[in-house]
Amino acid sequence: MHQNNIEGFMESELSQKYIGQRVTMYRKAKGLSQEELAKRIGLSRSSLTQIEKGKRGLTVIELHKISAIFSLSLDEFLYAGNSGNEELIPSENDVQEEKLNIRVSVPELNVNKLKNVLLYILEHCAGKPNVGETVLNKLLYFCDFNYYELYEEHLTGMRYKKLPYGPVPQNIDRILNQMVDDKLMKRLNTEYHGFKQTRYIPLVRADLKLFSATEKTVIDEVIFKMGNWDAATISDYSHKDMPWMATKDGAYIGYNLAFYRESPYTVRVYNDEDE
Repeated sequence: MHQNNIEGFMESELSQKYIGQRVTMYRKAKGLSQEELAKRIGLSRSSLTQIEKGKRGLTVIELHKISAIFSLSLDEFLYAGNSGNEELIPSENDVQEEKLNIRVSVPELNVNKLKNVLLYILEHCAGKPNVGETVLNKLLYFCDFNYYELYEEHLTGMRYKKLPYGPVPQNIDRILNQMVDDKLMKRLNTEYHGFKQTRYIPLVRADLKLFSATEKTVIDEVIFKMGNWDAATISDYSHKDMPWMATKDGAYIGYNLAFYRESPYTVRVYNDEDE
């Protein structure tokens, strides 16, 4: 497991031993070997052995994957079928001794950095008819989460919620209104393919002194890849990104979920040292 994938571990009433027993029970019921199940989850066989022995915890994402493999909801996997099987019921000692670890990465918003990232994106994209407010928000999201996956540090520190049309930066309207009032950009209400669209035009250039070389590179790569996408395309794409998929509706999206991305979303090359 990547050493940075700790946020996904949930604090639970259920012990590692209990969950390991559940995995073993359902794996055998489905007729899968450890090697087969481990491959489908994306783990090594040795990791799965540790899980089944209760010596290694499961992340939220791994729990969801395992539940899906067994054709169960998460609640069914964790709680169904306990009757008459006392071994599967966690003891009070298990609960106290084997609680799963959690690390929360709480971003701290850098308003000045955020404003300049927005200006930089708009310098490159404001002239494109596809780039309205929705596309701007999604470009910002991928800049933030790609940078965090690569460097384990926050770019702007913006927080995002899972809403029906994808990840939405919180209080972004207030920031944009400030920028319009301060004459850093102007707002245009237009139409694009028959739909109402809000666009922003930069009136000043971004202060590039605020960006490191790595920050600018990540932003440039997002613009290059997605800068020509329309709102529907980039929204649909964001819906398949693991951080959005693994978050409950209306909840904040945890940055550490970026470590669970798979191709074509992941931007980091993991090697054996990350295991």
